Amino acid sequence: MQSAVDRAAAGAVIVVRGGTYNESVTVPAGKGVTIQSAPGEQVWLDGSRLVTGWKNADGAWYVDGWTSDFDSSPTFTRGAADGTASGWQWLNSAHPLAAHPDQVWIDGAALAQVGSRAALAPGTFYVDAAARRLYIGSAPDGHQVRASVLAKALSVRGEGTVVRDIGIRRYATSVWMMGTVTIEAPRAVLDNVVVYDNATTGVFVGASDATLHGVTVARNGLMGIGANLADRLRVDDVLAVENNAEHFNQAPVSGGIKIAKSRGVDITDSAFLRNDGPGIWTDQSVYDLTVASSDLVGNLGHGAFIELTQKVDVVDDLVVGNGGNGLKINNTGDVLIWNNTIVGGNRTVNIVQDPRDAADPAVPGHDPRRPFPDPTMPWLIRDISIGNNVIAGSSGTCTLCVEDYSHRYAASDLNIRSDGNVFQRNTASPAGAPQPAWLVVWSRGAANVNPFVFTSLDAYRVATGQDLHSLAIDGRPVTAANGALLGDVPVNGLAQARPARAAALWTGAPNGVGARMP
Repeated sequence: MQSAVDRAAAGAVIVVRGGTYNESVTVPAGKGVTIQSAPGEQVWLDGSRLVTGWKNADGAWYVDGWTSDFDSSPTFTRGAADGTASGWQWLNSAHPLAAHPDQVWIDGAALAQVGSRAALAPGTFYVDAAARRLYIGSAPDGHQVRASVLAKALSVRGEGTVVRDIGIRRYATSVWMMGTVTIEAPRAVLDNVVVYDNATTGVFVGASDATLHGVTVARNGLMGIGANLADRLRVDDVLAVENNAEHFNQAPVSGGIKIAKSRGVDITDSAFLRNDGPGIWTDQSVYDLTVASSDLVGNLGHGAFIELTQKVDVVDDLVVGNGGNGLKINNTGDVLIWNNTIVGGNRTVNIVQDPRDAADPAVPGHDPRRPFPDPTMPWLIRDISIGNNVIAGSSGTCTLCVEDYSHRYAASDLNIRSDGNVFQRNTASPAGAPQPAWLVVWSRGAANVNPFVFTSLDAYRVATGQDLHSLAIDGRPVTAANGALLGDVPVNGLAQARPARAAALWTGAPNGVGARMP
């Protein structure tokens, strides 16, 4: 494949015949090309090779002459040690080898890496770099054993490059390499590309005007997709599933997709499922973000974590069964949260302000391309509109939560508005008290470090004037297992007029409440 790229002229279409290609490909600067599979044929860039010649020794099996050696630096800086500050430690003590890119499979099932010959057991492998030996703890007889031998699959440096209908798998990518596939030039397109079983991040976008369409990123070791300085990024019909397979700490990066320092980002008609970390995470001065018509289900972190971001539309999304918050809005303003179904999480909708100040140059997260301080990026939870949502099943202390941990702002000072929603709480028994006890937490800012806590919709309405047309139901579900609103929930007349930005993204019925179900 690299040979074809080398010989092609700028603008050429390279049609690749079906097969498996064990190579690393670079599209150089100044040469935008299209790389696509031949019609009806499967093409794989595969970073692994078949390993044979195993010898048995004391209940383990090994091959000599193993020279594949990969850098295990655990951060985005090559050679740097792991962080020590809270939120900046990449490695989880329960998974200390997460950043080691070595990978082995038997009949397609991944083995877990261990750090010594003594720790070897069935289902594990060990790399003895000094002795140039690769050990496995399961018998290879009659099975296919593959191991990663290459670090990078594809580096796109030619503007306008298109990669279509190709699979990419089993590369031993180091964390600092940013991704098994890296987009390093503007206007690149990945279309119907599958990227899975790579050691760290599947796809990284580091240039403007990229499009990811029909892309699947699965079982990658750290993240499915990362992006930085990726203005006008389009993510459409993407599936990100079971990423952070190596179980790095969820912070500073992990999960389905994390985007930083980018403007004009659209995530539409996509699914982020069962990732170890957030499904979607935006951070460090993202401006003008749309998350629409997408599913964020079963992630171990927040369903969506919208942090240090401004001008955000979260519309028509199904956010169900996530381990952190369903939707977390952190130091982020000008937000429309409309017609979503958000069920579960330890706080279903959590809107929080922390002490980070956009005018403080010492705080990480400023976009270096922008004036300082950036007038478009205030890092405040101001001007947030919440309407026509189903907000249900919190396992934490509240269902709708608005808190200012800096104790500067009351929710009423921040123009946070909510109406036309269905709130639901569970009960331990038919006659039991609703859980959580607090339906709503509402910041009082400097007036009182303790926020208002409202145990009923009526008390919350009287005190705040919010959610005058909303509905609260306790002790029974309001959605089916797939998130669909149950037909006996009385929502007629509940829906409120949508703001223009939300209305432009909504394709359901005018009186619809919750996400539109297929």
